Amino acid sequence: MKPVAVTAAVVFLLDQVTKIAVVHGMRLDQVGAIDVLPPWLQFRMAWNQGVNFGLLSNEADVARWGLIVLALGISAWVWVWIGKSRHGRLARIGAGLLIGGALGNVIDRILYGAVADFLNMGLPGFQNPYSFNVADIAIFAGALALVLFAGEAKPPAKRREAP
Repeated sequence: MKPVAVTAAVVFLLDQVTKIAVVHGMRLDQVGAIDVLPPWLQFRMAWNQGVNFGLLSNEADVARWGLIVLALGISAWVWVWIGKSRHGRLARIGAGLLIGGALGNVIDRILYGAVADFLNMGLPGFQNPYSFNVADIAIFAGALALVLFAGEAKPPAKRREAP
């Protein structure tokens, strides 16, 4: 379980440090937007009260706490599930990515009532209307890794010795 715990801790810390640096340190919560490498990378403040892309947004505390409970429940289930089977290293890292990202967004919901999203990427002639954060990237990558790599790890093939 060490790869899961280490990956989750690194993702959680990286997510929180970037949010503190950009949202509070660069005062993005006050200025709203900072062009970093336009149009490729901008910081655009978005307080996401729902799930990805603002889905299920709702001002009610019920939605906020419901999403917190859901994220904690999924994280706990993934932790138990990944620990009970013989999954390979990539699946364990994927589980750590998902758990660390989910916990990073849970902390935001507890502290701010919403998730602090600030990364925004576009292309010349296309302005992306959505912002995201390090935790969102980790959740997506972790879920993808679990889909691709979860399953019983195969034992190393035995080498045949020459006669």
